[in-house]
Amino acid sequence: MFFRRGFYHIKQVAAIIVCMINDAKLGGESRRMKPHKSASQGPKAPQRAPLKPLKAPQKTPQRASRGSLHRIVAQNIGARILSGEFAPDTLLPNEADWCKSFGVSRTAVREAIKMLMGKGLIISRPRIGSRVLPREQWNLLDRDVLTWYCAAAKQSHFLAHMQQVREILEPETAALAAANHTAEQMKAIEQAFAEMAAAKTLVAWNEADVRFHFAILQAAGNELLVPLGLVIESALGSMFAYTASQKGDVGRTLPGHERILVAIRARRPNAARLAVRRLLGDTNRIVGQVIQAGSRKAKAARA
Repeated sequence: MFFRRGFYHIKQVAAIIVCMINDAKLGGESRRMKPHKSASQGPKAPQRAPLKPLKAPQKTPQRASRGSLHRIVAQNIGARILSGEFAPDTLLPNEADWCKSFGVSRTAVREAIKMLMGKGLIISRPRIGSRVLPREQWNLLDRDVLTWYCAAAKQSHFLAHMQQVREILEPETAALAAANHTAEQMKAIEQAFAEMAAAKTLVAWNEADVRFHFAILQAAGNELLVPLGLVIESALGSMFAYTASQKGDVGRTLPGHERILVAIRARRPNAARLAVRRLLGDTNRIVGQVIQAGSRKAKAARA
């Protein structure tokens, strides 16, 4: 029963991540709705999106290395796709426009387009250009795509969906770690916990917290969980940074993490599972407060 339950929960995680990505552009849906076409109108060719100026380049071409230029361009375009600025079926600005906007060569732009094609975000055709693909064709488990989602999604939707992923994944992962961990894996969990205990800043706490949970995932003894953990690592870090800042005390949840560690060390799967659920209950209260505040703000805006 224990292993069947763990498999059932783990199998749902990919579906939850898909839901997270689908909410990335909620704020832009109304802008992308098109008028109903009559039968006489016929199909309409995709419209090329107007190019807006680059808002905040991460590096100037003079400072960026040649190998990183295309990644800077890809990150900017990808983030703008996830934010809804470039909707599905939209033709992107042409190569010359991108070169002018970023101040880079055609080679850098072409490499960026290839990178975005590899992530399933766009398709490029000679003499036609690059077009944004439907969401269902995006590589939703790509780490960059998930990072762009974290930046683009509404905070309440991101927190709610990320918490769902944690509730499905973490209790059963901790139970598996309690049953299957090796001495070396236990040492990694303990080391991450020690770094949490020693943390004096939010950044240090957050980094150690992510390492603690990832070490538990690695100790679960399931090879399929490890790449999944790598995918959601950045999203988990974003969530931890927010929830820790809202709690106002960097070490307040340390006892809850210690209960998880003790249960795993003692090889008590059910105790580890319950300890994680207790810790998640604390986060649930914060997420609930954020969602309620967002709802009140939305109602006030409509009034």
